[in-house]
Amino acid sequence: MNNNEIKILIVDDDEIVRESLFGWFEEDGYFTETAKNAVEAINKINATRWDIYFLDIKMPGMDGMELHKRIRDIDKDAIVMMITAYASVETAVQALKEGAFDYITKPFDPDYLSHLVKNAVKQKRLTTENIKLKDSLKELVPPPDIIGGSVHIKEIKKSIAIVAPTSTTVMIRGESGTGKELVAQAIHCQSDRKFLPMVSVNCGAFSETLLESELFGHEKGSFTGALYKRKGKLEIANGGTLFLDEIGAIQPKTQVDLLRAIESKEFSRLGGNDAIKSDFRIICATNSNLEEAVKKGLFREDLFYRINVYVIQLKPLRERNEDIPDLVIHFISKYRKKMNKMVDGIDSLAMDLLLQFEWMGNVRELENSIERAMVVAKKHLLMKEDFLLNSQMGTVQFNSNLSLAEVEKKHIINVVESNKWNISLASKILCLDRATIYKKLKSYGINRPEDA
Repeated sequence: MNNNEIKILIVDDDEIVRESLFGWFEEDGYFTETAKNAVEAINKINATRWDIYFLDIKMPGMDGMELHKRIRDIDKDAIVMMITAYASVETAVQALKEGAFDYITKPFDPDYLSHLVKNAVKQKRLTTENIKLKDSLKELVPPPDIIGGSVHIKEIKKSIAIVAPTSTTVMIRGESGTGKELVAQAIHCQSDRKFLPMVSVNCGAFSETLLESELFGHEKGSFTGALYKRKGKLEIANGGTLFLDEIGAIQPKTQVDLLRAIESKEFSRLGGNDAIKSDFRIICATNSNLEEAVKKGLFREDLFYRINVYVIQLKPLRERNEDIPDLVIHFISKYRKKMNKMVDGIDSLAMDLLLQFEWMGNVRELENSIERAMVVAKKHLLMKEDFLLNSQMGTVQFNSNLSLAEVEKKHIINVVESNKWNISLASKILCLDRATIYKKLKSYGINRPEDA
């Protein structure tokens, strides 16, 4: 960006001031124009985009401070210098609080003005380069695509578009495998925080002490095994997004500390006293009934209301099976590239099988089924015989008298037993981490056969 590409607009009711500034900036090679009042300035602003403004604070009619606000509404990146004949601390503070780059007092020093504009031009160039870089990054890292054309998916995309630009806490609810983390990523990637990290924590995968360390970090020697200082996820997420999956699994003590951190954006590492500030946005996810947990005293009511601000409810796949064909095509394309395998579609009988199947593991279960079928496929289409849904996944016979918890229990036990207690495979099918599966089996009173 050369000097002649920089456009400067001078707004002052004093003709001598206008002519003096105009002459100096023209001599330095900048494109310069003047206006004798705010009305004339606004007409010029509507016609041309300006890089740097010099505004007299005291003008008849609309003053410089009001004109500055108008300019900022039009162009938040505009560089504005305030001109005053009556310099005071109050004037300077007000101008800078309103977002002015600097302020200058009459009479002017031409050398100082030249230096000031050079600094402003440097900032303008950096801002322009930053915008270009961000635009490039948008193309390189597009937001994740949420597959499906159902009314439900369209509503989810609308909800994401509404809440993403804000800093509002979001609660994503739905069964395991419905794509809660994908929705969280989409919110983050469409927010102003997208160029900083989205840090994920599966709250159900840690014991209470380890979860505290994971969230808040710890100082060396703060507990057995703490051999070095470690930053927590709250600190790492500064400027970005913290995604708390399975938030219902957090223990009461940690809930208190988390609530305080969310409200104050301040916390201490385990074993430390120093207050650490972090500007993070919270997105939570759960597949449990938090309202029931609140009634039972297992989840703090104040934390629940703090995180349950904007809710996105994801339907299970079996309630929106019109999305299955789009998902199948997407997963075939994904694994065709990964496996370098010439499978480019699915047979109609196989598709009918997928449409009729009760996907208790939801989208993740469907994806795992497609991946497995791609491994064994011998033709350019996936065939019905490539899927082992009944033996691999286990089919739950539904009973309208069963509660959701009972259906979940039956399905988890079915998947674990049908996979001969291969917990890693069951974890992949059920979209649950190994620790959660072991915890649930223990709560059901089910032990591995050799442990019985």
